[in-house]
Amino acid sequence: MGDLSATDDRIETVEARTVAVPLRKPPAFSTRAITARHYTIVRVRTKTGVEGMGFCYCGDRAGHLVTQFVRDFLRDHVVGTDPASVEAVWTRMYRDALLMGRRGAVLRAMSAIDMAIWDILAKTRGVPLHKLLGDPKGESVPCYASGGYYWEGVDPVGHVREEVGGYVEAGFEAVKIKVGGLPLEEDLQRARAARQMLGPDRLLMLDANNAWPDVASAIPAINALAEVEPFWVEEPLMPDDIRGHAAIRNAVGVPIATGEIEATRWGFSEILKLEAADVLQSDATVLGGITEFRKVAEMAAEKDVPIYPHAWHQLHVSLVASIPIVMMVEYFADALVVNLGELMEETPQAVNGRLPVPQEPGIGFRFDEGALDRYGVDEWR
Repeated sequence: MGDLSATDDRIETVEARTVAVPLRKPPAFSTRAITARHYTIVRVRTKTGVEGMGFCYCGDRAGHLVTQFVRDFLRDHVVGTDPASVEAVWTRMYRDALLMGRRGAVLRAMSAIDMAIWDILAKTRGVPLHKLLGDPKGESVPCYASGGYYWEGVDPVGHVREEVGGYVEAGFEAVKIKVGGLPLEEDLQRARAARQMLGPDRLLMLDANNAWPDVASAIPAINALAEVEPFWVEEPLMPDDIRGHAAIRNAVGVPIATGEIEATRWGFSEILKLEAADVLQSDATVLGGITEFRKVAEMAAEKDVPIYPHAWHQLHVSLVASIPIVMMVEYFADALVVNLGELMEETPQAVNGRLPVPQEPGIGFRFDEGALDRYGVDEWR
C-alpha cells in the first residue's frame, strides 16, 4: 500500500499562510455558534519544482497559531528530506512536539504538512492519491449529506423537513442532522420530520456535538431518539470522555460514533480498546495526516470497526476510495457551513449520493491563489 521507495528529489521549502473565510449565514451547533472558519494552508516544494499542498481547519479564530507551528517549529524537520521518507519525517515532528502538544494545533499543523508531502509523492509517481494508497474501489464513492443545523429565525421542524427533502430529491441515501441544541421533545420532532422525509430505508445520522454533560443525561435522550432508528448518534459527550462513550454504547440500542477530533493511533487505540464506538470518524486533517490515518485504519480493520471520515470531502474522497474499512464521505452540499471549497479552483460535486474520485496525479484539488489572497490573514512565509 503506497510506493515509498526513495526518490532523487529533496524538499527545499515549506511555507504556510492563514486564511479566514466568513460564513455568509452563521449556523449554530448544540453548544456553540461560529461566524467564520480559519484554515492553515501549507505549500511544500522540492528542488525539482514538484509542489504539494495541504490544509487543516483551525477553528473560528486564531488560526495563525497553527500556521506558526508550521513555520517556527515543524519546518526544520521537513526541509532537506526525501518526500518518500514521510513516515520518518512524521516521527521526528511528533517526537519534537511531545512537550508542545500531542493533539490540537500541533497535530493539525503536522497533518497539513503530511498531506502536502503525500501530494508530492503522488505527483512524483504520476498517479492520483487513491491509487498510491491502495486498490481503488471505483470511479465514485458513496457520500452522505451533512446538514440539519440550527438557524435563527426559521421554523426548526419545517426547515429540517425542507432541507432533508431536498437531499432526497438530489439522490442521497443517507443524511445527518444536528441534535442536542433544543429541548429533547423539539429535537425529537425535528428528527421525526427528517425520518419522514427519508422514509424507512435511507440512513439518518444524528450529531450531538458533545451536547450532554454526562452519561446519566445522555442515555435517556438517546433512548428517546432511538424512535427514528438512527444509523448512529455522534459525539454525545465531550470527546475525551471515552469511558463515558463506552458506558452509553453499552446502555443503549443505538450505534455510537466518535473520533472526529481524536489524534494519533494512540488516541484511537483507547476508543477501540474500551469498545467506545461502533463507528470511528477519523479526520486526516486532525489526527496527524494521511500517514497516521492509514495506521488508524489498520487498527480499526483489526477490530472490524468502520470509519466514516469527518468532513473535508475534497481529501477524504481519496481515502474512502482506497482503504476498505473507510466507508463513506461526509458531504456538505453548499458553503453555508463548511466553506473550504471557496478556497479552491473547483471542488467535487455529489451526484445521486456519490462523489467522483479525483483522477489527476496528486491529492486531487488545487487552491485558488486569488481566493487565498482575498481571505488571507497573512502572506506565504
